[in-house]
Amino acid sequence: MRSFRSRRTLRATLLAATCALTLVGTSACALTGGGSSASTGSVSAAAADRSVQAGSGQTPTYPAPIPLAEGAAASLDKLSYDGGTPTIAYLPMGTEFNYHLALYEGIKSVPGAESFMLSPYSGSDQAGQLGMLQDVTSRPDVDAILLISFDEHSLAPLVQKAVDAGKAVIIINSDIPNYPSPVDGVVGVSQRVANKKLAQYAVQQSDGSPRQVGILNGEPSYLDTERSGGFIDGLAGSNWTVTAQVNGGWSVEKGNTAAMDLLQANPGVTVLYAANDYMAEGAALAVKSLGRTDVQVYGYDGDTAAIEAIANKDGITATTNTNPVAMGAMAAQYAIDLLNRKAQVGYVDAPTEIVTAENAATILQNPDGLFPKPSQDY
Repeated sequence: MRSFRSRRTLRATLLAATCALTLVGTSACALTGGGSSASTGSVSAAAADRSVQAGSGQTPTYPAPIPLAEGAAASLDKLSYDGGTPTIAYLPMGTEFNYHLALYEGIKSVPGAESFMLSPYSGSDQAGQLGMLQDVTSRPDVDAILLISFDEHSLAPLVQKAVDAGKAVIIINSDIPNYPSPVDGVVGVSQRVANKKLAQYAVQQSDGSPRQVGILNGEPSYLDTERSGGFIDGLAGSNWTVTAQVNGGWSVEKGNTAAMDLLQANPGVTVLYAANDYMAEGAALAVKSLGRTDVQVYGYDGDTAAIEAIANKDGITATTNTNPVAMGAMAAQYAIDLLNRKAQVGYVDAPTEIVTAENAATILQNPDGLFPKPSQDY
């Protein structure tokens, strides 16, 4: 089993290798690629089957788009693409988290398109992402933009300019139905629904006794509101109560500090929920450091290290796998279909699955659908 320290080292090594390729803009990384994958699955054998296809060179499929809120859909008539091999620009908020790199693994694997990534290192570098969005909007060779947006209001004016310039703009890793400016699509997970199901699962697995819950929030954002709010929704009607909420800053290190503080201030807490797996990994480390064997830790995302921790019973109880590699592939294929007028503007709701000790090894046995790869064979 890998330690949490070795997992952090792995992330740092991967990031250093990635950023060493090309520097673009302010503290930015740029990558190129092209290839396929498939959609994520529900809690069933189909989830594993679809994960096997990720990175296989096959054309990915995705659920039928759901109409966006009124006024939130851009018109495909604005697209300037007129055939040939399209170029897709991917702009995540930052490369400090493997999740954003995993999305790109799926994007660049889709056949029939060229792709590249522009990204600041830090997700807090809003100015860096704004500058990169302006850059790709001005490039005549860019046909579609896949964008992760934590602060939709600051990006909306530039998104509008990109749409007006004839680019297909798709918000990825989100389920926001009413982006402030019209977009060509949204691809992500119904985060509130998925986290509500995770909380309901956790309660169902308990012995019926009351539990005190501590929540590690991410930075204030739509993402945290939906994720943490969904988990709280799932506790309704149960004898589990939320005792404390602390900002865990989305990272392993900050999640570790937040969990340590929360547990020391609230020793009655026996359940920790983290709004992403990095904070969950940090929380599990805090639980170990405090010698607590009575605390369950739940996460969200489907980070490889978290899935391994679940499989090895190494501190994390369960998580929701959103399968970012497959999501990235779906988003890229959706972009291609929009450019060719073969799809409707809307929201693509990627399926999820709850990962437990019972099914974690099965997911890890399909490494082509994961990034980074598992540390060992399962």
